[in-house]
Amino acid sequence: MQVHYHACAMTADIKAESTLTDRYQTTVPEPVRRALKLGKRDKIRYSIRPNGQVVITRADVEQGNDPVLGEFLGFLARDIAAHPRRLQSVDAALAKRIQSLVGEVEVDFDAALSADDE
Repeated sequence: MQVHYHACAMTADIKAESTLTDRYQTTVPEPVRRALKLGKRDKIRYSIRPNGQVVITRADVEQGNDPVLGEFLGFLARDIAAHPRRLQSVDAALAKRIQSLVGEVEVDFDAALSADDE
């Protein structure tokens, strides 16, 4: 793993390496833990960019926030910023069609997942 990060007071990249075990596990190098202010049991988020670059950040999951939804909303924000001309309004016919497909569906968000969904 090669890590690059910048901080206001730093002028050069700090590089760190770690080795994967047979089970694909590794120890996060101390300079990375310090830069991300990681403690034991903290979560790490990996963002893979289209060019193959991987960005590691601290995953600050607040209680009640859905990390998948956050990632999706981040994806939408990046896509909208990169391609604003792709935005289109939803016309009344499409809204009516969507409602006809899902209007009768009831979802219990508190129900336990089935074994197939876990």
